[in-house]
Amino acid sequence: MLETVSKTDIIYPSSDGEPVAETYIHLYAILTTLEVLKQYLSGQQATVLANQFMYYSQGLTRMRVAPDVMVIFDVEPGGRDNYKIWEEKEVPQVIFEMTSPGTKNQDQEFKKTLYEQLGVKEYWLFDPKGEWITEKLKGYRLRNNIYEIIEDNCSEPLQLKLKVEGELISFYRKETGEKLLIPEELAAALKQKETELQQKETELQQEKQKLSEMESMLEKYRQQFGELPE
Repeated sequence: MLETVSKTDIIYPSSDGEPVAETYIHLYAILTTLEVLKQYLSGQQATVLANQFMYYSQGLTRMRVAPDVMVIFDVEPGGRDNYKIWEEKEVPQVIFEMTSPGTKNQDQEFKKTLYEQLGVKEYWLFDPKGEWITEKLKGYRLRNNIYEIIEDNCSEPLQLKLKVEGELISFYRKETGEKLLIPEELAAALKQKETELQQKETELQQEKQKLSEMESMLEKYRQQFGELPE
């Protein structure tokens, strides 16, 4: 007797055993983008996932893709083993692919078409080595269900300006121009702040020492000559 397998019994794998990225440069770009956007969206109803399967057709385990970085709004914050669109009821608003000549065709054809059909508002291709995208960064925005090139490198869903700096994407707040620091820059800024606080603490101690010495001198004067005249 044949048993019917319900859609809830289907297992959706979270890994295929393939490497996360082609090179260290690509991996570093993925992880840095992930961390910067996670910090930026902290406290909001949003999540940022990296290199995790996104399933887009319930019951069909082969209907999946693993964006390098995807940003989803109006969902519970935090990580997932994988992302199922029909469960979360939200499509990613922004997707980043760290591209190379080896993934060029898939990124430009299959993924671009798929994301367009799914309704992903923005699709960004970043070529950290500049191997096939001369300017390294190319963005597409959905307009009338078709992707159009983003001319100003600004992300509307994220409200951020994107710039290429070396082998990374840098993000700047559109309103203030403030840069979102990467982990290394945050650590350096924290160290600088600690150094400044230590310097101020040292200066304060020196001022206290000077004040103590002046009070001591004043007390000696009083003992020798009496109170100062008014």
